[in-house]
Amino acid sequence: MGTREWRIGAGTWVVGGLVVLALVLVLTEYLPQSDADALGQRIAPVLGFVVAISVVAELARDAAVFDVVSQRLARWGRGRVLLLWALVVVLAVVSTVFLSLDTTAVIVTPVVIVLAQSVGVSPLPFALATVWLANTASLALPVSNLTNLLAAPAIGDGPAAFIALSWAPTLVGILVPIVILTVVHRRTVFAAYETPPPRRPADPMLFWSAAGILVVLMPLLVVTHDVWIPATAAALALIVVFAVRRRRALRLALVPWQAIALAASLFVLVEAAHAQGLLDFLTAQIANGDSPGDLFRLAALGAVSANAINNLPAYLVLEPVAADSVALMALLIGVNLGPLITPWASLATLLWHHRITALGVTIRWRGYMLWGVVAAVPTVLVAVLVLFLVSG
Repeated sequence: MGTREWRIGAGTWVVGGLVVLALVLVLTEYLPQSDADALGQRIAPVLGFVVAISVVAELARDAAVFDVVSQRLARWGRGRVLLLWALVVVLAVVSTVFLSLDTTAVIVTPVVIVLAQSVGVSPLPFALATVWLANTASLALPVSNLTNLLAAPAIGDGPAAFIALSWAPTLVGILVPIVILTVVHRRTVFAAYETPPPRRPADPMLFWSAAGILVVLMPLLVVTHDVWIPATAAALALIVVFAVRRRRALRLALVPWQAIALAASLFVLVEAAHAQGLLDFLTAQIANGDSPGDLFRLAALGAVSANAINNLPAYLVLEPVAADSVALMALLIGVNLGPLITPWASLATLLWHHRITALGVTIRWRGYMLWGVVAAVPTVLVAVLVLFLVSG
């Protein structure tokens, strides 16, 4: 009888090291106790929402919600790739806006790729659309991105204040990358395909229960201030349904433990650096007004930092520089719409790449980065411009 060899990946070692370092900073009070308590109160509901929405997305996937949606899209496309392309864009945007960018990267990406392969068209533009939109459409709502959840309380009371500043830059973040992809991949987008036969979900009751919970949850995420509450309720409801219908699907892997540990560690590390004054030089070096030049500089610095060190630590480092809600939105434009260039710019991109390679889609990082520059630069610039116009 053979034995299974367990291997710990390099990413797990890195995250484990960051967790240990964060614990040392807290225990030695390099991060003062008062600051640690304030940080805990701030991030607990944020990370709670991430856990809950991850459980919701994973169980909805297990209930075949996304598979059924993709099959409907293929039928609604009526054999025209252009129409199917538009429907996939809508799916990626809705998934990102309401269920977060990581849901699009992890769950929608394989659904879209299999959909493209099943109708006989190149999956490459569809794969790129999901990863670009996972980042650029994540500016829409506080729940769309972890950075938004951190910034939302300072931008205003309730989602309405956030949306008032985010709606126009979000439209830019959706339209500019999709126009670029449509032009570059026009031979694929303007082709035709054969509509595949419809398939029914294995457990219709499970499917309709999960779909109903999602339909109720999504508008609540728009109008609720404490979004972790409806997300947690939806997660618990799905857990109960699966406990009755498919108990084996309930597993610890539903929770993204590594991502949660990484985020929590980065929170502690950056907060400790701020507490010790190690990042004060940023405040002195960057103008923090609301003139177009100030907003452009802040967004550009956010985009460059996100592509250099990942968007979450980039936001945490630069957050004190943003003097008001408009400046915060400019920073969010940089760290949300800008991470289209390097593979490590956002966790969603790394998760996306893991999914597409498992499905046989090859991406050359050199080409990905070059086209990322082509998309990110005009997207960030135009988004900041429209932010200045709508905030004036």
